Parts: sequence; structure tokens; C-alpha cells
Amino acid sequence: MKQYLAAICLSATMLLSCNGNNDAVQKEAQQFLDTYTAEYVKLYSNSSEAQWKSQTEIVEGDSTNTANAAKADEAMAAFTGSKENIEQAKKYLAQKDKLTAIQVKQLELILYAAANNPQTIADVVKQRIKAENEQTRQLYSFQYMYNGKKVSTNDLDATLKSENDLNKRLAAWTSSKEVGTTLKSGLVNLRNLRNKTVQELGYNDYFSYQVSDYGMKADEMMQTMDKLMEELRPLYRELHTWMRYEMAKKYGVTDVPDYLPAHWLPNRWGQDWSSVVNVEGIDLDKILATKSKEWIVKEGEKLYTSIGFPALPETFWQKSSLYPYRADSNVKKNNHASAWHMNLGTDVRSLMSVEPNAEWWETANHELGHIYYYMTYTNNDVPPLLRGGANRAYHEAIGTMMGLAAMQKPYLAGRGLIDGNVKTDSIQALLKEALNSVVFIFFSSGTMSNFEKALYVDNLPENQFNAKWWELAKKYQGIVPPTERGETYCDAATKTHINDDPAQYYDYALSYVILYQLHNHIAKNILKQDPRATNYYGQTAIGDFLKKITYPGASKDWRTVLKESTGDELNAKAMLEYFQPLVSWLQEQNKGRKYSL
Repeated sequence: MKQYLAAICLSATMLLSCNGNNDAVQKEAQQFLDTYTAEYVKLYSNSSEAQWKSQTEIVEGDSTNTANAAKADEAMAAFTGSKENIEQAKKYLAQKDKLTAIQVKQLELILYAAANNPQTIADVVKQRIKAENEQTRQLYSFQYMYNGKKVSTNDLDATLKSENDLNKRLAAWTSSKEVGTTLKSGLVNLRNLRNKTVQELGYNDYFSYQVSDYGMKADEMMQTMDKLMEELRPLYRELHTWMRYEMAKKYGVTDVPDYLPAHWLPNRWGQDWSSVVNVEGIDLDKILATKSKEWIVKEGEKLYTSIGFPALPETFWQKSSLYPYRADSNVKKNNHASAWHMNLGTDVRSLMSVEPNAEWWETANHELGHIYYYMTYTNNDVPPLLRGGANRAYHEAIGTMMGLAAMQKPYLAGRGLIDGNVKTDSIQALLKEALNSVVFIFFSSGTMSNFEKALYVDNLPENQFNAKWWELAKKYQGIVPPTERGETYCDAATKTHINDDPAQYYDYALSYVILYQLHNHIAKNILKQDPRATNYYGQTAIGDFLKKITYPGASKDWRTVLKESTGDELNAKAMLEYFQPLVSWLQEQNKGRKYSL
């Protein structure tokens, strides 16, 4: 009995000693994290401000803003990639069993950030930052021309959506690709610099580095992309066949091609075909044309406040750049819609070029999803370093889901945009959605992800860039160029993400899958409505559900978040179920037609 008591006392003493040691290590690690975070937030804010200016005030021949952005980025890189910070993070991670889970997550993030900016090769990092800023300036300062006139990308997009003359369509499509020739050499340089940078800390290449943020290897991510496409391929095959025949009919072409000529499509990259379908009773473009640009964004805010989120801060309206500049303006801006968390605190902004039409209606609701995600995880329980999505795809999933919700008939009727009693063709509505989201999966999972994998992992030779791009577009999307596109062109580089958001486009593919899983749960378990006909407006239970997902930011593993919120693992089941009523209709339409995929 005495021996037993002695053992208990010894165990208790050891436990107290271990706890005391743990407390000391945690305290020391926290001091490092606090010091690091204070400097990180300051430099992050400076970099955000400089980048904002460089993307909203682009003047041909004036590189001042680009140089300032590079300088701010260099300061951030020097800090995040410093040898001291790398050594400190590694030191504490070697004792991770003594740290709290949230401390470990922050330290892992510090090392991940360091891999993109290792100061052991400071010259290479500096070159990469300068090259990235110059590439962005080059992309967005480009003056597009059509029929001898200066035009914006919005103008070219409008032509591709509405023009029936194939010669005019070809001219608009060709104009949209001219910028690629100016970007090719910069992309080659960036590929080499990005790979060199991350290889310093042991990553094989830049693509593998970005994928590791999901806790996955490059091959695992590509297998995931293949699996999603395999699940959706029968539906895509039907859509592709339907589109070939319908577009041939529209343009008066009797010999239906096996593959879709790129200029036949209403999108510059063939990633969204939805505008070819007009759902009877819902001519949203016509309705929204009577509204103002400002009204579009304000109505988006109302959706979020109706489900329990706060009003946007006044600074959002004061500091955002929401509307397009004139086509002939000497000052240009990045025309790609984006949301910005400027200081990892309360300064949130959006960069858009809103017009009163259906595309910008959906986009505005989408971008505000990012903004409200920022606002929700900016709380005392989430350290600034972990103020991000559960993974990058979650941010896109929330935004895209809210954009989808704002396009459904019951929501539009509830907002007074259409008559709730108007008869609409549910199959046509579903077809329109599929021509957006299902079609997009094959662009994002197929063409984009495989091109960037080839670019970074396989070190694709520069004299094969355009050949590879069109090889992948044909294989995955069933799209071919309208004319010969040699290696003078660099059509991949006309997509903004290839230049300034690289090796991450699988985020968007994953986001579409996740959004249908989340939307399916909301429709069936919260609203008790058909997922194809929901009205989120005023449903505070949806706000509560979304807050549970968004509040923890990146402090919780994304797989856990998905399982807890939907009860399921990542898969395309919800997406397939959503579009199932469309399959038999398409098969009937395609009877007697030739399938080429």
C-alpha cells in the first residue's frame, strides 16, 4: 500500500513538472508569436495598401505604383522569410507536443509563409516580387482594341455574349487574346523564380508548395481533380453535345464540328456557357438594366443583413473601387473582381467593375461573401495569422453559394425582381446553371489545373506553352481554337490567375463541390425546400449556420469543418443530385446526335 501511494505521489510530481514545463514552453512560444504577429500585421497592411493602389491606379508609362508595391512586398518577404523567424518556428515546432493546437497552427503557417520568401536567397525573392508586380501592371495596363476602337474587357465580354456574326465574334475573341503575347516572357521568368524560391525550403516546385496548404501532395490533388471530373463526365458529355448542335444552329452552320470553336462561346476561356440560355419569365439582364450600378451592390448587402450579418462598415463604401472606369480613361484598373482584407482587421474592400446586369448581380453577391467571411473571422478567438478560410476553397465556396442563391427564382421573386407566379421552365433554369457550374469544373479541374501542373511540376518548355494549353482545352473542355495559334501567342496568360494568383485554380473546382454540399444541407435541413428553388432572404438560421463555419477562420481543419457542417466527406454527390433531372432531358435532346467526347 505504501509503495502504491508512493507511486501515485511520484506520478503526480512528474505530471506537475511536465505541466510546468509545458506552460513555460507555451509562454515562450506565445511571446514569439505575439512579436511576430505585430510586425506581420503592420507589413501586411502596408503591402495591401500598396497593392491596392497598383491595381486601381494603373497609368501607362508610370511605374511608380508598381515600384511602391514591390517595395512593400519586399519588406514583407524580408520579414516572413527571415532566417531568425524560420529558426524560431522550427525550434518551437520541434516541441509541438508541449504547445496548444492553435499555437502549432500559427507556427506551421509561419514556416509555410517563409517558404515563399526565404531570405537565404533574398536576391531571388526580390527578383520574383519585382517580376510579379511588373506582370500585373503589364496585364492590366493593356489597351484592348476592337474595330479600331479602344474597348474594355467588359465590352469584349458583351460582344461574345450577344453577337451572332461569327466574323465579329472572331474579331472580339482574337482581340481578347492579344495581351498574351506581351506576357509570355514574363510568365517564363516567373515560373523559374517561383520554383527556385520554394525549393530553398525543400518543396519540389511551386505547384506542390501551393497544394501543400491542403495537407496534400501534387499527385493527390490531381487525382482529386480527376475524380471530380470522372463523376461529372457523363453530364458534361451531354452538355457538350447539346452545345455543339445548338450553337451550330444559332450561327447557321450545317456541318456540326466535333469540338467547340472557342469563338462560338460566350466566355473568353469557355469556362461559362450559361448566357446562351434565357429562362422564359426571367430576363434578369433586362430587369437589372433599369437599375443603377450602386443598387446592385446595396441589394447584395441586404441579402447578408437579412440573414443576420451586420451592415458593411462605412469604410467599405468609402474605400472600395466598385464601378468601371471609362473605356478611354488614361487610368486603368484590374478588371477582375476581388475582395480584400486590407489589415486583417476591420478594413475590408472590394475591387469590381459593376454594371447593372445578371453577371454582375451574381458577382457582387459572391464578392460580398468573401467580405462577410473576413468580417466574421475577425474576432478575438482567431489570431490574425489564422484569419483565413478553413481552406482557400471555402472562401470561394461561400461566395459562389451566395451568388447562386441570389439567382434562384424564389429569391428573385421575393426581392420583387420577377413575378412569383410567372411560369418558368425548370429544366431551362437547371440547364442554365449546369452550363455555368458543371462546365466550369472541366475548365478549373481540367485545363487550368493541368496546365499549371505542367508549367511548374513538369517544367513545360516555353516553346510548348500554347500547344499544351489547347491540347488540354480540347481534352477536358472539348474546345479548339478558331484559327492556328502558334507559340507567338500565350493564350494561357490571358487568364489573370496564371499571372497573379498562380497554381491555385483547383481552389475554385473544390469550392463548387463544397458549395453544393453546403447548399444541399441548407435547403434540406434548414429551409426544407427544394435545393433548386430556395429563398435565403430573411432566414437567420442560414446566417447562424454560416457563422459557425466562418467564425473559426483557419484555426480548424477544413475536413473537420466539412464533416461537422454537412456530415459528409468531400465528394460531388450533392452536385450530381442537384442536376439529375437535367440528364434525361439532355439525353432526349441529343438522340441521333454524334458524341465526340
